[in-house]
Amino acid sequence: MIQLARRDARLSQKEMGEACGVSQSAISRLEKKGVGGTYDAKTLARAASHLQIPPHLVGLADHAAALAANADIGGSVERRNFFGGVAAVAVAPVVASFPAASAEYTASDGGSAATLRMVTGGYRRLDGTTPSRQLVKPVLEHLQLTQALTQSVEEHDQRNRLAAVGSEVASLAGWLSWDMGDYGSARTWYGSAIKSARRAGNPLLAAYQLGSLAQFEAHAGNASEGMLLVRAARKALGERPPAIAEAWLTSIEALCHAAAGDGPETDVSLKEAARLAGRMVGESTPWPWVFTFNESKVAATRVACGAKLGRADWITSAQDSVAAVLSSGHDKQRALLILDVASGHLASGRIDGAFALATGALETGVKYRSGRIVERARSLRRSYSPRLLPRVVREFDDRLYEIFL
Repeated sequence: MIQLARRDARLSQKEMGEACGVSQSAISRLEKKGVGGTYDAKTLARAASHLQIPPHLVGLADHAAALAANADIGGSVERRNFFGGVAAVAVAPVVASFPAASAEYTASDGGSAATLRMVTGGYRRLDGTTPSRQLVKPVLEHLQLTQALTQSVEEHDQRNRLAAVGSEVASLAGWLSWDMGDYGSARTWYGSAIKSARRAGNPLLAAYQLGSLAQFEAHAGNASEGMLLVRAARKALGERPPAIAEAWLTSIEALCHAAAGDGPETDVSLKEAARLAGRMVGESTPWPWVFTFNESKVAATRVACGAKLGRADWITSAQDSVAAVLSSGHDKQRALLILDVASGHLASGRIDGAFALATGALETGVKYRSGRIVERARSLRRSYSPRLLPRVVREFDDRLYEIFL
């Protein structure tokens, strides 16, 4: 982060060191530490202050940055004491995810949009293993910074690039709100993401954000709204959309059909999504997709649709194909998929297996304070109402009750 901002300001390491009261080699060491290293807090804070980078974007709390910049607080601050190490997490993996887009942004505006996008990517990756309630405040601050920078530039192309960054951040804010169970805020931020993408003049990004909102509405049970958004996304894409866009939108279309209770149309869309995903083998993932969309993701969608429709056979047949999703590092997404698999066990009469899976997923929801996971677990429980409750269900009920306390 410091290196990108310094280059953007057209400062050498020597000039940067003089401004911060340290040597050129100290700045060089700071920039070369990378992921997992330790940093001198005073040098880091002074560099961030000189480059006008908000402290939280380099992993420092505001009060720690103030102390470090103005006094010698003694020694280095280990990366594990930073807030999530956002800057360190962001740089290497996110550049790899967006090779073409990163090069375009860096070459065309000196790195401002690229730097902001790296931070956004870092937050997106932290989402898998961090409570949304911890992430949402810094993400909204990041959005405010991005919007302020967008408004301050006069050059048209640069403003458009920054507006595209703002669209990505707003979409992430929508995702975090959804995870917290705040549907009103989720719709607000997804709507903001769509508007920013349109202001940026980027049809692919606009289609992505329309599809993201469609996915949200489908999971919320609003089938008709979701389908209208899918159609709007396809219209934005034009005649020759990237394969990943068409496959992804077709899978969301399947979710909308499932939300409407239409099994045959859901099956048609799922098969088409799998066909399209099969054609993408070896293709690179284009921005704004962070992760690839493949046949394993389509199988996970079939599991989700099967859970909505009560089709245990769909869930059972797709279970072996979702191994990649179940083994991913995104704990919250994995918990949601496990709850869908539990629905299949429940529909097949395997009560103990269903609630054993559901209990594990519920614990993940409690760990990350995910309203979406907890509510999904409650929905599973509501679908089962026998006269006599088995022990595993009574224990599940007790755990749900404890969450309120």
